[in-house]
Amino acid sequence: MNIVVTGSVAFDYLMSFPGKFRDHILPDQLHQISLSFLVESMQKQRGGIAPNIAYTLGLLRGAPLMMATAGEDFTSYRAWLDAHGVDTSATEIIEGEHCASFFVNTDSEHNQIASFYTGAMAYAGKLSLAKCAPNADLAIISPNDPVAMQNYVRECKEIGLKYIYDPSQQTIWLSGEDLHEGLDGCYMLTVNEYELGMIREKTGLTTEEIKAKANGLLVTKGKDGSELTIDGETYQIPIVPLNKIVEPTGAGDAFRAGLMRGIQLGLPWGVCGRMGALASSYVLEQMGTQSHSYTVGEFVERYRANFDDEGALDTLFD
Repeated sequence: MNIVVTGSVAFDYLMSFPGKFRDHILPDQLHQISLSFLVESMQKQRGGIAPNIAYTLGLLRGAPLMMATAGEDFTSYRAWLDAHGVDTSATEIIEGEHCASFFVNTDSEHNQIASFYTGAMAYAGKLSLAKCAPNADLAIISPNDPVAMQNYVRECKEIGLKYIYDPSQQTIWLSGEDLHEGLDGCYMLTVNEYELGMIREKTGLTTEEIKAKANGLLVTKGKDGSELTIDGETYQIPIVPLNKIVEPTGAGDAFRAGLMRGIQLGLPWGVCGRMGALASSYVLEQMGTQSHSYTVGEFVERYRANFDDEGALDTLFD
């Protein structure tokens, strides 16, 4: 199975606030918010949804193709991804533009306030799956320029390409009509609990109605694990015990990558979900969305220290 990953390509500016956001928000002054947080650290990291997913897929030998638009500052980033098993041949450089930029501040309770500059991402709608990824068997439509996301949904349906619908951070910008169209007939919807609530509000659909429109639904729930519903069955996926927790940005992207690698190998759904949970744990333990690294052997060893795969993960070594 050939996987094509779409989404933003960005640089992340990760900041850490030692206090709690809620201590500085006045409920009776929400109509005129003016806040400034003195952060204790900041790091510039490679990021963007498409590279985040593709990087972990590359670590797991999934050989993903990344289809995206990037800025003139992508040269070293491309070399990094190529070196980690990602095919970037379908990533187009937009002259005169920079890669998108993501600015996120995380407080002591792991709440986040973020801003995003689109940059070259604004041109993603010019790309075509049929032209850039003619051999793809599965696509993931992740946060990107909203017009591009809508185009990709329509094109997947036109050419019969299975797609995972991952609106996540862009849910706020997508209309109820856009979300209806993306959900209808997708191979799987992947969201967190808050995003699922936003989709319900925007579309007027219940969770059961959403499940009826999509073939599958993954809902991540932070420390409470995740729930995967597919083919009429529901799997409760526990978290993997962490060695430490440093920063949550990108954990959901890694989860999707682990899950997709399991799908690519045709593994049982419970194993696929737990691969996602394990992949996300590596990101939580590091600062940055692509700071984690491991061999397939190390991944399998840690999986088996926490779960029984009944030999299913032997296929990772093939």
